[in-house]
Amino acid sequence: MDALRVLTRSTNLKPKPIAASSSRLPSAGKAENPQLFRSADNQSSKKRKRQDSEEEADFEAADDQTLDFFGTPKKTSSAAKESVSKHEQKPNEADQDFAEDEDTKSMNEEERRSILKTHKIKVSDMRDLKEILAIKMGRKKSKKIEKMIASMTKKQQKQARQLYPEPLTSFGVLRKKYSIPKRLEQNIAEQGFRVPTEVQIGSLPILLGGISISTENGTETHANPDLMVVAPTGSGKTLAFMIPLIDKVVRHHREHPGKREIFAIIVAPTKELVGQIVNEGRKLALGTGVKVTAMRKGMKVVDDQEELEDDTESEDSSSAESSDDDEEDLDESQEKRRRNVTVTKSDILVTTPLVLVNALSAKQKKAVSPLPSIRHLVLDEADVLLDPLFRDQTTAIWNACTNVDLQISFWSATMGSSIEEFTKSMIKDRRTSLGISSAAPLIRVVIGLKDTAVPNIRHKLVYASNEQGKLLGLRQLIHPTAPVPSNEPRLRPPFLIFTQTIPRAVALYSELLYDIPVEAGGSSRIAVLHSDLSEKRRSEIMKGFRKGEIWIIVTTDLLARGVDFRGVNGVINYDIPTSSAAYVHRVGRTGRAGREGGIAVTFYTKEDIPYVKSIANMIDISEKLQGRTEDKSVQKWLLDALPDLSKEDRKYLKKHGVKARQASAKLRGDEKLAREARRNRISTKSAYDRRRERRKKEAIMASRKRRAESQSSED
Repeated sequence: MDALRVLTRSTNLKPKPIAASSSRLPSAGKAENPQLFRSADNQSSKKRKRQDSEEEADFEAADDQTLDFFGTPKKTSSAAKESVSKHEQKPNEADQDFAEDEDTKSMNEEERRSILKTHKIKVSDMRDLKEILAIKMGRKKSKKIEKMIASMTKKQQKQARQLYPEPLTSFGVLRKKYSIPKRLEQNIAEQGFRVPTEVQIGSLPILLGGISISTENGTETHANPDLMVVAPTGSGKTLAFMIPLIDKVVRHHREHPGKREIFAIIVAPTKELVGQIVNEGRKLALGTGVKVTAMRKGMKVVDDQEELEDDTESEDSSSAESSDDDEEDLDESQEKRRRNVTVTKSDILVTTPLVLVNALSAKQKKAVSPLPSIRHLVLDEADVLLDPLFRDQTTAIWNACTNVDLQISFWSATMGSSIEEFTKSMIKDRRTSLGISSAAPLIRVVIGLKDTAVPNIRHKLVYASNEQGKLLGLRQLIHPTAPVPSNEPRLRPPFLIFTQTIPRAVALYSELLYDIPVEAGGSSRIAVLHSDLSEKRRSEIMKGFRKGEIWIIVTTDLLARGVDFRGVNGVINYDIPTSSAAYVHRVGRTGRAGREGGIAVTFYTKEDIPYVKSIANMIDISEKLQGRTEDKSVQKWLLDALPDLSKEDRKYLKKHGVKARQASAKLRGDEKLAREARRNRISTKSAYDRRRERRKKEAIMASRKRRAESQSSED
């Protein structure tokens, strides 16, 4: 039976329970546990409550009692309710308080090390290794330390940088241990967050309580360091940096009552991601007095009072010679200008780089205005923001934050070594320019294996020979004609389809427009989303997809990063990603927050063979993390047969994509490539039909030309 004919996304219908034998879909609901890395013995680091044997027997008899970390707890059976009396509930409450008190106690290093290792969390000090060893050994930098470093292996050097801060055991201890506002604690609970994910376990204690580090004097100091977090997609990074920001803004309001200024800036690469961060931030900041605002064109973030006074003086001198009507018009223009100059009254500003840079520089040749009030700068998807595409704009914002107490954090699922070196050099140059002598170090938190795809989804690499084969393969996924094996995951809507360019996305959308039956909603169930669309249209498509009104979105890499769709069942890479990092972010739109059952399908043709190896390696690593030894998507013989890509080719691919799929207008200088690009366009028309259309167009153009020539000769 065709799934598209019977599928419904009505919110009024309650989902039926899934059988144990069937594979769980990401859209079936919230994950039972949002953690990606956990063992069966230690699924939660929270200590268990002590219970009597009678109570254990009562709760075992309650078949309906299931633990749902993100949903409302189910009611216990009547037998279990009757067995628990009021007299027995009081000791349980006392035991719960005792357990929470136990959680608030500080752990020793062995306990911290055990919990961090269980959840595959690595915390490293990014300072120079010479400085770290000199502090640990109580010596100044010398040649002995340099010889020691030269004799150390890479593993020993990593161990020397390793730190073991105290992890977060549960959201319930945030108020008792870190004194977050009560309203913020309630908002976290109301949003359904019970068990912290790995990135929250490792980063929240550092951002809320700081970290103890050794100094050159041999003493331990408590510092608020700059933070770099590398965590898988969908692991809860937005919550990890929003909770500390709201907490610190509330503290700032208490220390400076009546004073509101921009306290923190969050920079994201796309408008869709900006809107998502603002929505999540407003849910957490509800009732706390913290204002989270998205940056828009025309907003003022710096007070231009001097410029306003100069303009009003010149207007006053000219108004002395004008009539009464002119004076009234002048007053209106002054009032409008005063309203325009009003500085944004916001605590946390979320923006894309270009919009904020344009707001900080009133004129194109004018330098970026400083922002001394900013104490926290968050770069979400930092590897893209510090890539050459956005680097100048991001560094301009970074340099504009002139407060000496600025704390900056970098968040992404992929972070290359070149980006890490660039951030360290930028931090060092900024401290030198501002004259900051002693400052907290840069701490890096890595969840799982660095720069790898999420380990809870299935990957498929499909060879399709040519463009027509890819289109047939895509239709086969949407309308499977052959029975799907029981152990093979089946692609079900909703899902995303990624292409290399905007014209290809539009062409593929046109081809699939009528593939969904009318009974299932027809063409209204599919949409195309790219940067050429208006902001209003883009937001409408996003809302429709989240509501379930749209099942399939054909898009470019615009939606590849950060955007959280909690019910996406699959991702199709119709065109191969331009890098392994792009693959990690694309497939990360499914399998979010620990959900299992997602599938990622990647098509490749003979033109893509030189560029497939990095993606095949990424799939192989992900399957090793899953522990899969049989039925693997990438076999060893394929990895050995695929060619390696040179450094120059990797750079070209990342910047331009596969040459055969670029717009033919960009390849006019190379007729061979232009002809290949025309041949590889997305279309189901045969070569015969295309030749007929071309001849018809040429005949029409020739007729118009002859008519114009005859008319000109008569004239």
